[in-house]
Amino acid sequence: MMNMGKMMKQVQKMQADMAKLQEELADKTVEATSGGGMVKVVVNGKQEIKSIEINPEAVDPEDVEMLQDMVLAAVNEAIRQSQEMTAKEMSKITGGMNIPGLF
Repeated sequence: MMNMGKMMKQVQKMQADMAKLQEELADKTVEATSGGGMVKVVVNGKQEIKSIEINPEAVDPEDVEMLQDMVLAAVNEAIRQSQEMTAKEMSKITGGMNIPGLF
């Protein structure tokens, strides 16, 4: 059976690794597009939107709803990819344990 001191050191190391990973995730990004590339969204590992690019050809004053839908779809997909990336990176630290509230 593992002694308490050794277990505490492992927990402290995991906490330090997670803090470092959180900093690194701010610099990692994912990109999602919609409308055949007409809308591109970049999101970092902290689920912060870093940029939104809209191809001028996507701007149709007669169909603003389609543009809104494309932006929404790209944002949601980028956030989903960012969450996936974060979970994958976290599992490297936690050994695959799902620890509620970490991210």
